[in-house]
Amino acid sequence: MRPTILLPASIFWACVYAAPSTQSHHVLHEKRAVEPHALGWFQDRRLDARQLLPMRFGLRQQNMHRLEELLLEVSDPLSPKYNQHYTPAQIIDTFAPSDESIIAVTQWLVDSGISSDRLHLDGNKGWIHFDATAGEVEDILKTEYYIYVHSSRGEQYGCHNYSLPAHIRDHVDLIKPTVHFNPHPSLPTSLQRRAGKNLGAPSIHGGPKKATDNVPITPTLSNCDQFITPQCLRSLYSIYYKPLSAKENSFGVVAFTPQSYVPSDLDLFFKNFPSSQVGARPKTVLIDGAVVKSSPQSFALNGESDLDLEYAMSLTYPQTVTLLQTGDEVEGAGFDNWLDAVDGSFCKYKGGDDPSQDGMYPDTLPGGYKGKASCGIVAPPHVVSVSYIQDEYTVTPAFANRQCYEYGKLGMMGTTVFHSSGDNGVAGNGGVCLNSKHQPASGGTVFNPGFPVSCPYVTAVGATQINPGKTVNDPEGACEQVIYSGGGFSNIFPMPSFQESVVKTFLKSHPPPYTKGQFNNSGNARGFPDISANGANFVVAVDGKFERVYGTSASAPVVASIFTLLNDARLAVKKGPLGFVNPLIYSPMTRLLFNDITSGGNQGCGTPGFTATTGWDPVTGMGTPNFVKLLAYVLTLA
Repeated sequence: MRPTILLPASIFWACVYAAPSTQSHHVLHEKRAVEPHALGWFQDRRLDARQLLPMRFGLRQQNMHRLEELLLEVSDPLSPKYNQHYTPAQIIDTFAPSDESIIAVTQWLVDSGISSDRLHLDGNKGWIHFDATAGEVEDILKTEYYIYVHSSRGEQYGCHNYSLPAHIRDHVDLIKPTVHFNPHPSLPTSLQRRAGKNLGAPSIHGGPKKATDNVPITPTLSNCDQFITPQCLRSLYSIYYKPLSAKENSFGVVAFTPQSYVPSDLDLFFKNFPSSQVGARPKTVLIDGAVVKSSPQSFALNGESDLDLEYAMSLTYPQTVTLLQTGDEVEGAGFDNWLDAVDGSFCKYKGGDDPSQDGMYPDTLPGGYKGKASCGIVAPPHVVSVSYIQDEYTVTPAFANRQCYEYGKLGMMGTTVFHSSGDNGVAGNGGVCLNSKHQPASGGTVFNPGFPVSCPYVTAVGATQINPGKTVNDPEGACEQVIYSGGGFSNIFPMPSFQESVVKTFLKSHPPPYTKGQFNNSGNARGFPDISANGANFVVAVDGKFERVYGTSASAPVVASIFTLLNDARLAVKKGPLGFVNPLIYSPMTRLLFNDITSGGNQGCGTPGFTATTGWDPVTGMGTPNFVKLLAYVLTLA
């Protein structure tokens, strides 16, 4: 039902009695990041002017210019406020838009013919909502809406750009639905199996090519260069620890429907490795009508979730792993949907999400989930692992920043979010590169960073490998078997202060041999990944048999498991979870706690890509974690 409370009384009467807003000309506020035809959508016809649109005006939040400062106060090990995480209520109070912004936008909308009784302000004051006809919206935003069609995904509507009065621009971040014509997250950052010569980058509907080899279950520490198992990872990263505070700790793994794990696959894996876990299952949280199908379907639909859970559950046993299964089978979901579920302050009326980016719930499509959008239904876990990605060019800066801010807020509340960095080196999903206009192009030569891994407030995880013929006791190299560790520099996000020293050192000491036309070489761009772990030759039980799997999809849950165990040790001595760990990773005091990776590269876009070298590099970040060394250090922190 529509909420009965519209605007706070003080704001409502301020709008009623305010002098008419100063009229000013409209100026461009936002334009589409990528043309729909590049994503398989084609303009069909003008949207009927009578079509009702659920409009959401994202108000400019206060103190966003201080987000990094406030985040570092509770995340930098050298800060006197370290680990003093915020409560959800404190987050709302800190970042809620000002009354001035609410009044200005409300007054303008009323002056534009949208009566005040149609306007609704959400609980965190971040969004103003109202329903309006396409004709009304086109007049207000000086734009035109069209219907776009896709051969397999039906129809969507949107506009190419929109404008706002000059005096309103500073009060609005973005407006939905408008220009955000983007795909859902791609399946597992190109999760791959060895499949001969033709390796495909899967989408959320497709998957990698069919495997041609079943893995014999005879792996030992002597052949970890060919078969990675939990035993190999424990030896590689000195993971010698049994959880003591599993009930107090929390670890989440995100999955997007239609991907799902198969219980019998977990048992097959656990029977051959940690046999005491046979019968163990994740705690499943179903977000926005999500479903978990229990029978084998295909590697494309079962491979990612089986991989994530088999290794997350094995490495952290007896820690309960929470599966954040997101989206129904009809509509699917985007990154905002799982964020809605773990942070009620991020939710908006009717979900408030982007219809071309996120699942819209209740789902009006036949067979879709008709329940309420999942808003704040579960507390954010201390650690979250996400093995999905999309290309950065598919989002507008306004959309990217709005979502990135949320990751920063989660960090302030004590949650660490690990995102896999991609499997195509400096190229994007499917090996796609960009042209000079930063649009996808066949034969493109411009590097294509991923999102949200490029957001500085997530911890980006790249991939390494045990080089052929080497052992767990030898230095690893950057992953160059089947996949290449995603890495590079953002075209949207500036360099955060916590990585400034090491990234600038890299650019000065090891200048990449590429022009500014190929990547953002401004020296002021967010570099990624932050950290890495093995991503080659993983033995995974999928659909009743064992496969060898490759990808940063494997690296992310491994790193997330390690930091979950570090949190466990802290909780056991009555200390808080680590929260946002990037300042710790980049701290001069912790650099010897990581295994530096100095060989290999991440080719793509017709180039060798970047090269792993001493210190940070845009292939493997700061290197791989040494659990024992990190454990000793984090126990000394507040």
